[in-house]
Amino acid sequence: MAVSGFEGFEKRLELNFSGEDGLIAATENGLRDLDFEVIQQVLSEVQCTVVSALSNTCMDSYVLSESSLFVYPTKIIIKTCGTTQLLKSIPLLVSHAHHLLGLHVTSCRYTRGSFIFPKSQPFPHTSFKDEVHYLNLTLPSHLCYRKARVLHPSKKSSSSHCHAWHVFCASDHQHAHLFDDNNNDERDDNGHDDHGGAFTMEVCMTDLDQGLAEKFFGGGEVTAREMTWATGIGEINPNQVVCDFAFDPCGYSMNGIDGGYYSTIHVTPEEGFSYASFECNGELEEEILLEDGRVNVYDMLEKVVQVFRPAKLSVAMTGATRSVSTRLRSVVESFGLTRRSCSGDDQFPGSGKVVFQTFSTSRRK
Repeated sequence: MAVSGFEGFEKRLELNFSGEDGLIAATENGLRDLDFEVIQQVLSEVQCTVVSALSNTCMDSYVLSESSLFVYPTKIIIKTCGTTQLLKSIPLLVSHAHHLLGLHVTSCRYTRGSFIFPKSQPFPHTSFKDEVHYLNLTLPSHLCYRKARVLHPSKKSSSSHCHAWHVFCASDHQHAHLFDDNNNDERDDNGHDDHGGAFTMEVCMTDLDQGLAEKFFGGGEVTAREMTWATGIGEINPNQVVCDFAFDPCGYSMNGIDGGYYSTIHVTPEEGFSYASFECNGELEEEILLEDGRVNVYDMLEKVVQVFRPAKLSVAMTGATRSVSTRLRSVVESFGLTRRSCSGDDQFPGSGKVVFQTFSTSRRK
């Protein structure tokens, strides 16, 4: 392991909003009406910039100099790597949403893995304790349902194989229990609620196959689009529209949007601290292909592992059931990785269940 290098593990922040009546009309743009100058101001506080953008009728997506930003009418997701100060975006986002758009925040979810270089992180990301303290001080008091937890690997698993998963969730009274067991258990074809079994899957991969990682070195000679298709990333969800960016001399980021669904990939390929992440959202009821042709979460995860062939991998599912996690385990273990731990499965306000699994194998020579 290198003494120092670029921090690939991202911090992820999701804020949900609503109007004063608790709703926002489907025809309203909501947060999407924030001027680009406001977006830039927020990102400046975080210490990153926009390098590429893509929109459809459901959302605006931005590839950042350090990861990604997604803006829906009532939801904003920011994911940043390196030594960015992600949580410093909260005061500006909450203030601008309220004063410029008449929206108030209803829930917050913050997640991250274990930093490779934790001593390089600036405040408030110096420790999870500091992050939670900052969140508790910064978030409005009406987000009164709050929970913070570190999902550790099980005691029988070696720390050399596994990373921990850090979760903080806060919600107001109205949205605190939307995803509790009665709304988050498995459903039949006609039994889903208004949230349709929504999930978010966050995959973190380290110790990437060296030959595959080398495909993300460009040096200005390889375009982002060439990387997308040469590596197989373009086939993960053929239905999505991709916005990609190749960094010089190495590194890669992409956002893919498919209606109201997104996926995002970020790659730090340097040997010694190689890292890649994949995140997507979707519906738990999906099978191999839905009637409208959308690819399911299991198929996407299989293709992601094939692209990077990591020696270590973790999967965090928010809004998951045990059966979903079992199927995800089967997908990962088909590549020769062994599950080292499975933790979580408890409720978080405004988010539902979070199940965290870690996998590893011996490093290839």
